[in-house]
Amino acid sequence: MTAVLEVRNGVVAYGDRPVLRGVDLTVNSGEVVAILGANGSGKSTLIRAALGLLPLSRGEIRLFGTPLRRFRHWSRLGYVPQRLGAGGGVPATVREVVASGRLSRRGLRPASARDKAAVTEAIASVGLAEKERDAVSTLSGGQQQRTLIARALASEPDLLILDEPTAGVDAGSQEAFAKALEKFVEKGGSVALVAHELGPLAPLVSRAIVIYDGVVAHDGPVPEPAGHHADPAHDHVHPHPPHTPPSLWERP
Repeated sequence: MTAVLEVRNGVVAYGDRPVLRGVDLTVNSGEVVAILGANGSGKSTLIRAALGLLPLSRGEIRLFGTPLRRFRHWSRLGYVPQRLGAGGGVPATVREVVASGRLSRRGLRPASARDKAAVTEAIASVGLAEKERDAVSTLSGGQQQRTLIARALASEPDLLILDEPTAGVDAGSQEAFAKALEKFVEKGGSVALVAHELGPLAPLVSRAIVIYDGVVAHDGPVPEPAGHHADPAHDHVHPHPPHTPPSLWERP
């Protein structure tokens, strides 16, 4: 399989405090990889480092086989950061915000018919077609988060990176996220997904990485607690792998 994202022996520290201590992560083409762990475990730090937003103290990162320092094809990546309000006080419409995600592909040239169609498709994919002319600041938190995901999808990326996309949003928006990601993966896209709870995204996950205390505690199928047989598509599962401290799945 072709790797679209690789982190090898990744080390990140804030001052004297280590956050990641030799982490390895691989996302292959067509995979949906969930990065799981409790708050403060280092999972969001791992994603930000993989994108070059945080420097590694040691280790190597490759995007689509190219070392991060030489990577230039940023339109191949779509990124939704953690709990970022899409609108704030700026009176931008849903369509304007989503269209800004197309800039990484079209640059400064005028929007073409293909650019406009990609924006329309991205908005529809998250169920906001009827809201595209509304100011983002008037939307619910879940709808704002959907807008951010549509913005990431508008560039037609090959790899979508999501940091806690369903945290604190309504059930309807979570279902909309799941449907949009399902369509994205069906078209050949790859996903790296940071989460504390998977909820309706669980059926899409092909592999799970569990981060505990700055190291990889599990790399494989989505783990479940012993004796838990609920359908993860309809239950917010808090799994933890064997021999991993149960506090891994508890919010501090």
